[in-house]
Amino acid sequence: MTEDTAGRRLPLPAYRRDDVDAHPPLFSPGYRSTVTRAPRQPLVHLPQRLTEITGPLLGEGRLGDLDHDLTRQHDGSPQGQRIIVHGRVRDGDGRPVPRTLVEIWQANAAGRYRHERDTWPAPIDPHFDGVGRTLTDDQGRYRFVTVQPGAYPWRNHDNAWRPAHIHFSLFGRAFTQRLVTQMYFPGDPLFFQDPVLHSVRDPMARQRLVARYDHAATQPEWALAYTFDIVLRGREGTPFEDGDHE
Repeated sequence: MTEDTAGRRLPLPAYRRDDVDAHPPLFSPGYRSTVTRAPRQPLVHLPQRLTEITGPLLGEGRLGDLDHDLTRQHDGSPQGQRIIVHGRVRDGDGRPVPRTLVEIWQANAAGRYRHERDTWPAPIDPHFDGVGRTLTDDQGRYRFVTVQPGAYPWRNHDNAWRPAHIHFSLFGRAFTQRLVTQMYFPGDPLFFQDPVLHSVRDPMARQRLVARYDHAATQPEWALAYTFDIVLRGREGTPFEDGDHE
């Protein structure tokens, strides 16, 4: 419960707490960086307040015209296979989440991020920043145009390579509800040795991180299309990370 300006008690909508144990644990020994950063003490559950249900929200005025199209943010076109990534964002009851901010970031077609800490010898694409954002429409739908990211080495274990993936950040119904996940591509041969993907222990939940090829949305002689639907909570929820992964 909370109070309005007149001191009247008002019901406070509550988060769903019926998520299955599908999200990766904070401590996943196979994913080496969690060994040093995972908390050693039990987590403290903070009480829900009004700010966790209401804004602030980001509006369309904060988005650029080409924020959703990572292939047209420079004077030239980036290298690599052009792809369309689209889907719907829904809540735990299956309802669309409209006008919510969706952000992505990814490596370029050679598997390199445009970041000072990424120094492995793959080419930097001067026409590709690898970041984008958009708002879902009234039906919870989003759409990005980008390029197929490449795999890259990451020194987690012997001969370790990350499968091709795109990072997603979602803000749910309020700015304080930020969640982060990764989208993978079907049939990737590197799935078997990736501890980030396998930190999601439920095989069905793990499969929800893999996009589906969408031939109907593929545009002839222009771009392949993939569908990646995201469910914020509930038994069909998309597994989310508790921190930013590489």
